[in-house]
Amino acid sequence: MSARPLSLQARLMAAVIGFVSLILVIVAIITSATLGTSLEQRLTEQLGSYAASTTKWVANAEPAAALTGTQLAERALQGQRVPPGLLLAVFPPGQSGSGVTITSSGQAPTLTSGDLFELTEALRESRVATVSLPSGGSYLATVTQTPTGTIVVTGLSRSEVLGTLGSLFTVIALATLGGLLLLALTTALTISMGLRPLRAVAATATRVAGQPLDRGEVSITERVPDFEADPRTEVGRVGVALNTLLDHVDSSLAVRQRNEERMRRFVADASHELRTPLASIRGYSELSLKALAQVQDPDHGARTLESTTTAMERIQAQSLRMTRLVEDLLLLARLDEGRELQRSDVDLTQLAVEALTDAQPTALDHDWELEVPGDPVMLSGDAGRLHQVLANLLANARTHTPAGTTITLSLHTTGDSAVLRVHDDGPGIDPEVRDELFARFARGDASRARKTGGTGLGLAIAKAIVEGHGGTIRADSTPGDTTFTVTLPLAAPEAASPAAAEQKPAQ
Repeated sequence: MSARPLSLQARLMAAVIGFVSLILVIVAIITSATLGTSLEQRLTEQLGSYAASTTKWVANAEPAAALTGTQLAERALQGQRVPPGLLLAVFPPGQSGSGVTITSSGQAPTLTSGDLFELTEALRESRVATVSLPSGGSYLATVTQTPTGTIVVTGLSRSEVLGTLGSLFTVIALATLGGLLLLALTTALTISMGLRPLRAVAATATRVAGQPLDRGEVSITERVPDFEADPRTEVGRVGVALNTLLDHVDSSLAVRQRNEERMRRFVADASHELRTPLASIRGYSELSLKALAQVQDPDHGARTLESTTTAMERIQAQSLRMTRLVEDLLLLARLDEGRELQRSDVDLTQLAVEALTDAQPTALDHDWELEVPGDPVMLSGDAGRLHQVLANLLANARTHTPAGTTITLSLHTTGDSAVLRVHDDGPGIDPEVRDELFARFARGDASRARKTGGTGLGLAIAKAIVEGHGGTIRADSTPGDTTFTVTLPLAAPEAASPAAAEQKPAQ
């Protein structure tokens, strides 16, 4: 069973505490070494001063010690101001050595033979050495010699130095431990507060991940709280980025839902549009077959021929209607792919005149007006498709307005664009359908109801053609004032791809 991985907070705390601990240990070592060196140097200086004094004391005490037979070390220290921790050992020529140490209580215990041996061994190669005596204690000792040849070993106890260093180590250890505990607490609080926005981001992402986003109408309302998404901090910017991402995803899901609904409506409308002519074709076909079965009856011959002719005419009419619907759908599909446009130089002035001339005979009960400049307005485009745009807009205005309505087609230029407007003073467009006006199979309200059996694709086709030319189309409508505005760039667009250039104009 694998160990549970440490959290980011625990890893950060461990890293910070480990780094600080290393720094404190290094500081403690440097401090102790520096202080120890300073104390040892001071002790060495004191030892040199005392060594000069003890050598003088031993030299003065040598005659008296020889007369009285007392130990030279004890005799040399009699009557002298001796500090605690002083060690004195003497080795007269030809005699065994002796020595004493001065305790803090003023006593002078005699050095053992083992102590004298350790002193001799330690000072054999050096004049100053640190010696740990078997009887106890650590001393810094030095060797001198009297004029008579007596070797004098003077030492000072290192207990004060060792005690100071021990106290220093204890203080450093306690301070380090307390500092690390305080650091751990402070680091935990700091990191916890610093990572709180990340926890909010993770919680928000987890809630969003639990939502069903693959189907149906979806709205992502979860967001990182504003106080956790401060763009002035690095972690806060993560929350801001997640909120921005969720806004984009929510918008994309809304667009997807609208596209799905539009597709469902499209399929339903297309099915409805195709079902009507197919039902008519089937009915009239059955009627024709039934009539042909009766053609041998002399009494019904003429009547059968008339009925069959009528049925065939209806079949042809419905077939043409279905053909137009399929061709319109095919045209939209090809326009969506960037095909079906054959570019050449187009004079919009002449195109507007021809479009209005073609539309006038279809609605003699309307008033038609044309406002175009006297000079040609040239652009690069597909003349046939642009004519189809104007024809669809004029037919839309004619179909959805009552008799006596004035329809005006105008053209003018502004900057590097040509602007075509189709205006009418009819009842206007229902605001509820205005946003879906250029959708496929869009239907207006009763005031602009379809009267000619159109497929509802005219404005969708016009929009696709205009956008294929790099232009825009919009509708502005209030009761008595409806305007469709087409804006087309006068500058030549980028050359079409070779595949698109080879496409022939749709017939």
